[in-house]
Amino acid sequence: MDIKLKAEKRNQGEKLEKEFVAGVLYGLGVENKTLKLKANEFSKVYSSAGESNLIKLEIDGEEKNVLIKEIQKDPIKNFITHVDFYQVDMKRVVSAEIPLKFIGESRAMKELGGLLVKNLDELSVECLPGDLLDHITVDISVIQELGQAIYVKDIKVPASFKIFNNPEDSVVTVIEPREEAVVEEKPVEEVPVADKKEEKKAE
Repeated sequence: MDIKLKAEKRNQGEKLEKEFVAGVLYGLGVENKTLKLKANEFSKVYSSAGESNLIKLEIDGEEKNVLIKEIQKDPIKNFITHVDFYQVDMKRVVSAEIPLKFIGESRAMKELGGLLVKNLDELSVECLPGDLLDHITVDISVIQELGQAIYVKDIKVPASFKIFNNPEDSVVTVIEPREEAVVEEKPVEEVPVADKKEEKKAE
């Protein structure tokens, strides 16, 4: 599925209206370009593309293959104010953080009451731009016993992927259910009135 987005060149010092987001395009051997985009259009694309899907960015009728490298948000109102696009060479590998999608049902959770602990939400990979995925699937149904884990080395990825995470890192595990500790409240000891008076005299 092609993800497309339109942008316009932005003049230096140009003040943007509130419906626009500022942006910049850069890449290896590419001249930097300052851009502006419709905020609502960019939000829709970002929600579906994230930072691991190729986007066909149209600038003045010319399409460029890009990745979203970074976004900046207003610290108070939390809306996006700026976006960095990286123009890729389809023949050169790129690095990306690809989200993990957990599927299936674990026996250790369903029958033994275990708690699922996710230690990783994404994998750091390197591959050609055309091989990028929007997510990597992790099937937790293979976890049958409490304490069992799925490691980075267990995850199936395309042969073209180079994974930078430690193969022995735990991605997800199911642990024994925690028992809530019962805290016994000690009664508050009351100080006799007479003793309180003596304490004041002593002071």
